[in-house]
Amino acid sequence: MRVNYAIVFVSDMKRAVSFYRDVFGLPLRFESPGWTEFATEGATLALHSSEGSTSDAENQHHSPAGRCRPGLSVPNLDEFHKRMVEQNVPCLQEPKEVFGALIAQYVDPDGLVISVAEERRAS
Repeated sequence: MRVNYAIVFVSDMKRAVSFYRDVFGLPLRFESPGWTEFATEGATLALHSSEGSTSDAENQHHSPAGRCRPGLSVPNLDEFHKRMVEQNVPCLQEPKEVFGALIAQYVDPDGLVISVAEERRAS
């Protein structure tokens, strides 16, 4: 069994598409006002319009029911992290070794925490 897709509910589709496509660098598969998909290796990341925002300061870094925390894999986390810092993307956890992987955590425009990892290969 494998994860096939992850849906992220967003308050502003255009802003979210811009973030995931232009800042994170995910290739856009297709875009519409209510549903957008990115062509990633493996699982599909989809954005779905929500009827409300959960981006208020009190809730933006919690993971209440109904939210998700996507996990992305990149070939070089140090380079990715540098790009995120240059783009002023909020970073909750700078790259650090966790369970055999180098992992960092960033926040999207709606307050969703995204884990980004670089797998460490045994030499």
